[in-house]
Amino acid sequence: MARFALVGVVNTGTYYACYLALLTWLPYIAAHVLAFALSMTGSFFLNSRFTYRTRPTWRKFLLFPLTNAANFLITTGGVYVLVDLAGFSSRYAPLIAAAAAIPITFLVSRTIMLRPDPVDRAVERVP
Repeated sequence: MARFALVGVVNTGTYYACYLALLTWLPYIAAHVLAFALSMTGSFFLNSRFTYRTRPTWRKFLLFPLTNAANFLITTGGVYVLVDLAGFSSRYAPLIAAAAAIPITFLVSRTIMLRPDPVDRAVERVP
């Protein structure tokens, strides 16, 4: 959990730096979506190697966005609610919205990253 949190801090910093850079020439939702996609790619490799100490595979890479689907929905909805409905600054709303998604992201991420690939299971069965 500590390694996941550390990767989360790095990922949040990456996301936020990208978001602020993109916010200068894109609407806040577009900046959020693009920054999220960029930081998610880095998060996959960090979580794979550092957090769960597993080999990154294409299968896991393609499934990894599922770990962030709940995160994405919660943070995107949260950003919208905080900016458009509650009047928060679009510069800080993503940080507030991200906090609510952390536990869900951890559980889904752990399930995907620690699940053996079908090829690995087949190799385990060979005597």
